[in-house]
Amino acid sequence: MRQHGAVPVIKINAITVPDDSGDELARRFAARAGAVDDQDGFEGFELLKPTDGRPVWLVVTRWRDDAAFEAWVSSPAFGHGHRAAGGGEGGAEEEAPRPPVAMSSELWSYEVAGGSAG
Repeated sequence: MRQHGAVPVIKINAITVPDDSGDELARRFAARAGAVDDQDGFEGFELLKPTDGRPVWLVVTRWRDDAAFEAWVSSPAFGHGHRAAGGGEGGAEEEAPRPPVAMSSELWSYEVAGGSAG
């Protein structure tokens, strides 16, 4: 339930991947589907695949507020899912470390300023 006056925030991780690594990025996210769903303040997630030839995928998450996002970033669950050895997108602990699929990433932060429910 949204607190009165709380402004939801959007965190976008813009991940640049080589042309041949996008499918692997998607597989790694699918393997961890739902891992953040129970985090307090988490409101939703999308992995956006580019359709115009650019190498940048977007991980869009919605949070109740910045404090909820920061609590997740500080959590053991975040550390587990974002280990450099796992390529930044998770994986089972029993697996051998996998190389990163990303060449770089950048975190963008927004708050909702308008829109429609349609």
